[in-house]
Amino acid sequence: MNGTTAASGQYVQSLARGLDVIRAFDADHVRMTLSEVSQQTGLSRATARRFLLTLVELGYVRTDGRYFELTALVLALGYSYLSGQTLPQLAQPVLEDLSREISESTSASILDGTEIVYIARIHTRRLMRVGIAVGTRFPAYATSMGRVLLAGLPDARLEDYLAEVELLPLTERTITDRNLLREEVLRVRAAGAAVVDQELEAGLRSVAVPVRGPGGDVVAALNTSMQASLGTGSGTLEEAVAQVLPQLQAASAKITAALAARA
Repeated sequence: MNGTTAASGQYVQSLARGLDVIRAFDADHVRMTLSEVSQQTGLSRATARRFLLTLVELGYVRTDGRYFELTALVLALGYSYLSGQTLPQLAQPVLEDLSREISESTSASILDGTEIVYIARIHTRRLMRVGIAVGTRFPAYATSMGRVLLAGLPDARLEDYLAEVELLPLTERTITDRNLLREEVLRVRAAGAAVVDQELEAGLRSVAVPVRGPGGDVVAALNTSMQASLGTGSGTLEEAVAQVLPQLQAASAKITAALAARA
């Protein structure tokens, strides 16, 4: 919460609490009881119940009398933002073509704080335990798209990120040392592409490249993910990268050119 906003009397606590209730639902908490919502949000049962029933009345939540879950109407909350951006619209058909070409799922994301947010996604098969859709978030440090986006930051902002982020070991391969992460991000900056091998989830590889805006800044990242056992030949990491990197770079160039043309 912004202290200045709160001090000025402009902070609406009930709105903040209502949004907390909506955000409590995620891939691990798709359906919850009143007690579970109360526990997830830190609200009392009575307060959580009032917000849940209000959201039910508005159509954002449904209930069978015991369990509560979000409805598709929640997507409308983010639609105004996404629909106003040209990038998702431009990326979607390019990702569709790329996915058909390489027979893998493809995605585009942007950086939001310490996380990446998916703004476009073409799904071919489910590789991760957690489903991915537009709006899904992952920690930037453990993802190929995140490292591409971090590599596009000015040095000062990268250092701010490294000072702020909590580096948790998501798998035994996850880089959790700040100095090692900095070195890896700088390698990605020099190479113009990132490869992450089983750092976000065991058995999952991903390759990402940047998308640049008309001014040359990195505005998004494209990636494809594959199982670690897949790829050409013996399925080594190098072969997997060689298999998809040229197509990813070509797709990025198309979106970059389209952004320049729209500008």
